Amino acid sequence: MRAVVTRVKNARVEIGGQVHGAIGQGFLVLLGVHVDDGPDQAAKIADKICGLRIFEDAAGKMNVNPTDAGANHLLIISQFTLFADCHSRRPGFTGAARPEQAIPLYEQVIALCRDRGFEVQTGQFGADMQVFSQNDGPVTILLDTKEL
Repeated sequence: MRAVVTRVKNARVEIGGQVHGAIGQGFLVLLGVHVDDGPDQAAKIADKICGLRIFEDAAGKMNVNPTDAGANHLLIISQFTLFADCHSRRPGFTGAARPEQAIPLYEQVIALCRDRGFEVQTGQFGADMQVFSQNDGPVTILLDTKEL
């Protein structure tokens, strides 16, 4: 799995001109599922997202996790294009999991984050979405379960 985690002041996703999910301070997470991913990768990436210490402490160092920073809001958006193969000018997506595999793993990550006390908003898998965010920092981290 891959996740692009952006620290935000606020974020929202709209579908068909209507707000589908919105958060205050927390993380906007774009989440991609690979064809080789399973429940172990979902657990690993949820753990990393929820514990990521990228909020500043009193000394101005990124050393505080979202819960301790009072920023336990997540907006998690499915993003199959994170596994784009760009060897040619037209990306290929054979590395991205098909919906029948990806949806349960995407939902598992959401459930695991909620189990840890996070307020989780989502997009809609496969929908045409418009995502808006007020980035904080900006701080953006790329996570890949193959590297965790």
